[in-house]
Amino acid sequence: MPYIGNTTGNRFVASKPATQFSGDGSTTAFTLEHSVASDEDILVSVDGVIQEPSVAYAVTNGTTLTFTGAPSNNSGNNIFVYYLFRTVATVNHPEHSSLIATSGTFTATTSLGLPKGTTAQRPAAASTEGHIRYNTENKLVYYSNGTSWLKVSSAITVLSSVTGNIVNGIATNLTLAGTGFLNDGLIVSFTPSGGSESTVTVTPTSDTAATVAVPSAIYGQSASTVIAIKATNSDNTVSATINKTVIAAPSGGTVTTSGGERIHTFTSSGTFVNTTTLTNVEYLIIAGGGGGGVANGGGGGGGAGGYRNSFDSETSGGNSSTESKISSLSAASYSVVVGAGGAGNVHGGSAGSVGVQGSNSSFNSIVSTGGGFGGGDNSQSGGNGGSGGGEARNDSGTAPGSGTTGQGFAGGSSGTNAGGGGGGASAVGGNGVAATTGGNGGAGLSSSITGSAVTRAGGGGGGAEAPTNDSGGIGGSGGGGKGGQAGSVGSTPTAGTANTGGGGGASGDYNTGGSHNGQNGGSGIVIIRYAL
Repeated sequence: MPYIGNTTGNRFVASKPATQFSGDGSTTAFTLEHSVASDEDILVSVDGVIQEPSVAYAVTNGTTLTFTGAPSNNSGNNIFVYYLFRTVATVNHPEHSSLIATSGTFTATTSLGLPKGTTAQRPAAASTEGHIRYNTENKLVYYSNGTSWLKVSSAITVLSSVTGNIVNGIATNLTLAGTGFLNDGLIVSFTPSGGSESTVTVTPTSDTAATVAVPSAIYGQSASTVIAIKATNSDNTVSATINKTVIAAPSGGTVTTSGGERIHTFTSSGTFVNTTTLTNVEYLIIAGGGGGGVANGGGGGGGAGGYRNSFDSETSGGNSSTESKISSLSAASYSVVVGAGGAGNVHGGSAGSVGVQGSNSSFNSIVSTGGGFGGGDNSQSGGNGGSGGGEARNDSGTAPGSGTTGQGFAGGSSGTNAGGGGGGASAVGGNGVAATTGGNGGAGLSSSITGSAVTRAGGGGGGAEAPTNDSGGIGGSGGGGKGGQAGSVGSTPTAGTANTGGGGGASGDYNTGGSHNGQNGGSGIVIIRYAL
């Protein structure tokens, strides 16, 4: 007959109310016709005497009746079992419906079936808190916490540190460290104090590390704003928050960028205001070049300013190895000194003198020495400095100036009536050619610390007396001034180029009308480069 509802287990069939057995004086175990759940579910009589449950007998496995002593072998059926309660059917729970129980124990050794389906088929987490289901797409078991469906064995996201800076107005990256980042889909959340959350989804570099670009809505926040940062992994577990404070960008000089790093270029003295601890700070510090000399017969070219470089693997002055970077620079204000070029020597007939040494440049206790002055008359040698000044005409007792180790080279020697060139950052100044030509200035060095290659710190050319041709020494590459000569057809020497530390060009003071002075050295420069 038709019915409404689920199919009943084996239908419900009327059962016998009692079972009879015959004892034989030795058998203790008998098989019941119906399954029961406990000893008290049956009434047992032996030879007309009611037996005490769990004392005189026990039921195991639902159908095995075992006596503590074998019943007698009286004739006929002398054992009667009356069924008070019995199991009559097993009903299966509907496959796609929820099963809710307040308590219970599963004792089967086979398996427990769970609701299953795709991600799209799962019910809303908000209405299924405490439920579990099997996802047929990724073959994992999930549970609902009332907000999200989570893996039963979800990885817990732990955010232990955030390194790097959030800088007002500047895009930067942060490095996250922790555990449980998994291998994709890590959501990093940024919430400014009193503001709206911004999120960025990244692929972790490992389960314990990830790099994230700070979103513009966050680095656009004003300095001193507190940003709460947290991470959510692909298992949807959320870390605790770590706070970072937006800082103002370091300032001072002219600021540019290259290769994701900031560059501060100081062409005059000033202050570098550092707002956070910086690491691996690179620098190029060049002092002012020395002034060129003048002599009755040819003065010495000015030496280039000292050249100190820690950028990348570039050569430092004197063709020395790259200097070490500043490993850590604390937040503070730092004085930056850009050395001026030394003044050139003024002509004085047969009483020539010397130029003036360039001034030192410095930053964070790192000092580059000013370029040596060019030599002049009255037995004046070239001056010592970052690079040495050239020797004046070959008077008795004169000599070229020496360079400073790790900063530059010595100046050149003179010839008869021809001064030596000033030393440069990468080469010794050229020697004067007797009665013909002043020595060339020593070559400077090239650096790409600003993102473009620029050569600086060339030595000044030596002066000459020959009045009938252009016989002054050529200025060294990197801003060295050209040497000049005396006489009505002579050429005027030139100054060292500003902010290169180039040495000033020298000149000759011809007895019958020379009027060309030695020239000033070029001013120095300080460049600072770092990553935020």
